[in-house]
Amino acid sequence: VINGLTDFCHPCQVLADLLTIREHKAVLEGLKLCYIGDGNNMANSLIVGGLKVGMEVSVACPEGYDPDPRVLDFARSSPDHRFTLVRTPQEAAAGADVVFTDVWASMGQEEEAKARQAIFAGYQINEELLALAKPDVMIQHCLPAHRGEEITEKVFEDHADEIFEEAENRLHAQKAVLVTLMKS
Repeated sequence: VINGLTDFCHPCQVLADLLTIREHKAVLEGLKLCYIGDGNNMANSLIVGGLKVGMEVSVACPEGYDPDPRVLDFARSSPDHRFTLVRTPQEAAAGADVVFTDVWASMGQEEEAKARQAIFAGYQINEELLALAKPDVMIQHCLPAHRGEEITEKVFEDHADEIFEEAENRLHAQKAVLVTLMKS
């Protein structure tokens, strides 16, 4: 069984994300990965994936929208203690090499969309936030994006090549999973 996507995690997406980062940055270990938004399946998977490859992981979520407690237990028990969960996007993004976001209302949460817009209003990837990250910061988004909500139109367009390469790398990462599983 290959987990393509569940409410708990999205591991195939994160394989593509890590591939994209490595293509752009040449390494993974030692980089700071920042995730801003809902503590959903993407946050859960990025925490686990980032820590497993030696990245520092910083997550900013509003109170009540944290990643899964099992993932937080895993992160807090990581040997290097390279994980932080904060409430302000500015703190999470400071010095980041890569900044991730996702939609504020995922599939199945459409009825919550209006309420979530108010709750997540301060959790947008915008130019002011990116000024706190490293000058060569990458932006990643698993798509589809709601421009003007979790990411501004300008930031999306400025980083569209990275974001669309991330989407293309889904194909390559999933082919690698299949090849690995079918070898035996």
